[in-house]
Amino acid sequence: MPSIEVERSLYKRLLESLSPQSPPERKLFNIFFSLIRDEYGSKLPALIPQVYLHYDPYTIRELKHRSILSRQRMDFLLLFSNHERIVIEIDGKQHYSDENEKANPKKYAEMVAADRYLRLAGYEVYRFGGSEFQGDNAKTLIESFFRDLFKKHGISAKG
Repeated sequence: MPSIEVERSLYKRLLESLSPQSPPERKLFNIFFSLIRDEYGSKLPALIPQVYLHYDPYTIRELKHRSILSRQRMDFLLLFSNHERIVIEIDGKQHYSDENEKANPKKYAEMVAADRYLRLAGYEVYRFGGSEFQGDNAKTLIESFFRDLFKKHGISAKG
């Protein structure tokens, strides 16, 4: 199978791992690959959706004998070739509210504590509010974020 067919097959399988009930996650994934991929080509870091970090060998090595992470599944894991790991989370109201959609300070505190733990384990963590991806500005927001992130990590566009 030619390389482009393998890439398209992998893209389709990864896209299918995203819930149809999460348009913001699907939007980030689609924009990353449809717009950013052409600009960066083979320099583009791997973006993997719906990752269980306990299965990342880098995490297992870093955690050693410490307890497991309280939040296992992350929306996206961005892998750079030099072992830099970036977690991208797109938060809906379930991240900070209870079943009655009222703010839940305890739930929020657990989330930010887990983020601190991830940072101490060597991950960068970036959060978006799902509502940021509504409307016409989503494409610009996502493109700008990835371009700025790649610049920070020394990844330049192809060409």
